[in-house]
Amino acid sequence: MTVKSRLLELLEQRKGETLSGERLAEELACTRAAVWKAVKSLREEGYTIEAGPNKGYMLARDSNRLSVEGMRLNSTNQEAKKVAVSGEASHGSFVVALVQTAGRGRKGRSFYSPKDTGLYLSVVLEPEETLKESLLITTAAATAVYKAVQKVCGVSLDIKWVNDLYRNGKKVCGILTEAVTDFESGDIEFAIVGIGLNLYVEQEELPQELSGVAGGIFDTRQEAEGTDRNRLAAEIVNALLEETKELRLSREYVEHNMVPGRKIEISDGGNTRMARALSICEDGRLLVEEEDGTQNRLSYGEVSLRVRDLQVINKIEKNHR
Repeated sequence: MTVKSRLLELLEQRKGETLSGERLAEELACTRAAVWKAVKSLREEGYTIEAGPNKGYMLARDSNRLSVEGMRLNSTNQEAKKVAVSGEASHGSFVVALVQTAGRGRKGRSFYSPKDTGLYLSVVLEPEETLKESLLITTAAATAVYKAVQKVCGVSLDIKWVNDLYRNGKKVCGILTEAVTDFESGDIEFAIVGIGLNLYVEQEELPQELSGVAGGIFDTRQEAEGTDRNRLAAEIVNALLEETKELRLSREYVEHNMVPGRKIEISDGGNTRMARALSICEDGRLLVEEEDGTQNRLSYGEVSLRVRDLQVINKIEKNHR
């Protein structure tokens, strides 16, 4: 690790605290000149590092610039070191970005990922479960995002079976889980959980097909820019690792799900039909009542709520503010 990377890690860990050049040089086992050179380089990259005569250096408390050092997680430090040495990604490793030029959604769709308005990350998991448990990985991811957003941003989201989160009737987060399995045993060798989270959306800039459909967890750009994205990304990954220690349907996923009890439209293999969502099963499948009165458990398929129901959710959300 370079002096610059090690310095940034120390500053991120002690954000808002002034550290003397002498102390930093001792901890980094380098000269004070090397510390100054690293500070200068970090400033050129956009980091707000304050300094003064005989005061030392301090990373501004409101600095929210994404960095590997700022998002280093205690629960995955050892694994991250192994990945750095071996060049292989393993359990707990993740990639994060502020923009995607070719974001992917379900069924090969593109995922709109504009610069600086969202958080996009993919996490590598190695669950010791069989293929039939893969649906619970997605429900665990939705729970992790719900918990992290509530903790860091103070915003409670609605979960839509199976892999989306909404606020005020608009989609703010999509989750794509891709599993790689052993051909003979059917066991999952590893899974990639992709999470796209909108902090703020400029409605005028949305593609036409997303206008009125996509939203953000904040109403203003100022609120979004004031969010510590390092902490938010770290909380999402930590929560996901915790939720997947033992795959099960979480209480939060059920209690905050907006699908059960409502009329839904199911798209499956090019066909669509109406049904009523009854409940979410322990294995993550959706129990529905078909129009002929029979019951069915869905493990896949596109589920949409009627526009009127989304408007009701929006109204309820506003009344509870």
